[in-house]
Amino acid sequence: MARKSKAEKIVVPEKRSYNAVSIPTEIIINIVMILFCALCIVPFIFVIIISFTSEQSIAQIGYSFTPTSYSLDAYRYAFDMGAALWRSYFNSFFVTVVGTVLSVFVCALYSYALFRRDFKYRRFFTFFSFFTMLFGGGLVPTVVVCKQLLGLTDNYAAVIVPMLCNPFNFIVMRTFFQSSVPEELIEAAAIDGSGEYNTLFKIILPISKPGIATIALLNALAYWNEWYIPMLYIRENSYKPLQQLLMEIQRNVDYLAKNASAMGAEASKALTSTPTQSLRMALVVMVVIPIAFAYPFFQRYIIAGLTVGSVKG
Repeated sequence: MARKSKAEKIVVPEKRSYNAVSIPTEIIINIVMILFCALCIVPFIFVIIISFTSEQSIAQIGYSFTPTSYSLDAYRYAFDMGAALWRSYFNSFFVTVVGTVLSVFVCALYSYALFRRDFKYRRFFTFFSFFTMLFGGGLVPTVVVCKQLLGLTDNYAAVIVPMLCNPFNFIVMRTFFQSSVPEELIEAAAIDGSGEYNTLFKIILPISKPGIATIALLNALAYWNEWYIPMLYIRENSYKPLQQLLMEIQRNVDYLAKNASAMGAEASKALTSTPTQSLRMALVVMVVIPIAFAYPFFQRYIIAGLTVGSVKG
């Protein structure tokens, strides 16, 4: 029987990865993802282009990626408000930061109670939070409670407090605790003499950063984009957030556009000098750009949350 030569190598078939796909399939997936990203990015780029488009170009050819002329009139009109605009920016940032911190704090406390199986009233508070997702008290009782009982009028609390508790976030955070925090860890902490607050803030929350980041991002978006609650409770200009101020600007412009003929020559002249179409897009840009910078701070935690449990030791 002939011996195998040293030069001859034993060919071992390569093991194919469980989630491996063929090259054509991978190309198709990449094309689909590129198209999906384009569907998300291109409209916003289009909005930015229109915000810099002159009213004459919009009147001639409508909305276009290649306008005939550009203009900064929309941004000049918005920035002419001066101190009021920058004050509203500060109000929005303050409400978003403080509201996000407080809402995440409340969410962590409530969700931790729902997560603990040994909590006596766990089922009741789970049903209580879920019930409010299906049925609400209505607008009139809410306004009466907030204004008359709690005194939430013309202050920062009027915007922060009504949005502190979100039942959906409670359910999401509780589910994250159930899938990521082993009960043995809590039992070991209890054996070592750790109290409930110490267990939550020093053991549970440090390993729950992806879930906390997700809830924080959802709350930050909600506080930043909210304009209806400030419209109900805020009348003083010093407390108006950015979204409420921009909504008032847009309403004023729309009012001039609808009633210019009935208000005389002065209103018509004011309307001709007002960038009505490009102003809408400029307001969108002014609202979206600041909150878009928050995504990179949450991205790595959210990605880590998506991979929790994907690797088993």
